[in-house]
Amino acid sequence: MNRILLVEDEADLSLIVADTLRSQGYEVIEAVDGIDGLDKFKTAGADIVVADVMMPRMDGFSMAKEIRRLSPAVPLLFLTAKSAIDDVEKGFEIGANDYIKKPFELRELIIRIKALLRRYGDNRSDDTKFAIGGYTFNTTTQMLTMGDNVVELSHFEAMILERLASNIGKTVDASELMIAVWQRDDPSNRNSLHGYIHKLRRALRHDPAIAIINQRGFGYMLTIK
Repeated sequence: MNRILLVEDEADLSLIVADTLRSQGYEVIEAVDGIDGLDKFKTAGADIVVADVMMPRMDGFSMAKEIRRLSPAVPLLFLTAKSAIDDVEKGFEIGANDYIKKPFELRELIIRIKALLRRYGDNRSDDTKFAIGGYTFNTTTQMLTMGDNVVELSHFEAMILERLASNIGKTVDASELMIAVWQRDDPSNRNSLHGYIHKLRRALRHDPAIAIINQRGFGYMLTIK
């Protein structure tokens, strides 16, 4: 039975979500704010953490930083009323794996939890690794290694590189990358996408055979000579 740590300060919402998850066969530990959630994670652990962002005493972002320090692999899903791209980006950069905007359908929440547990929870010991030239890319730890050179990618960088590494020698549409990362194709995200591509090029610079090519008007292609 998978254990879910649910951190939500709205009592009515927490009760509804917890009861629904228990009816689906999950064990649910409830916490009322970030400090309570962190304490319960330390004592009981969890297979996945589902947390609100705006909470008293300690917000979800601050709690997530501490949980990530304790457990780099546990999946984190944010429940948030904050839909601005900067807030979503901040959540991913500190280690969130997914987010869902309030108000949300309980069925969608369950679908997202199941997907995260499949990818990061139940199978997180079976790391997915890509050979990219002289590098090895571990999608679970988000580590890019070549000999003694080790780079820890941000969540966004890892998501983009995983898409490119799954399609070496093929153009990956820019819209597909933006939807994978930000869940929408928005022109305002194109500069951010280009910035992350630039960071990935720097991370891969020690192998001159590797290139990420900008296919103007289409997308990006990861190539290895």
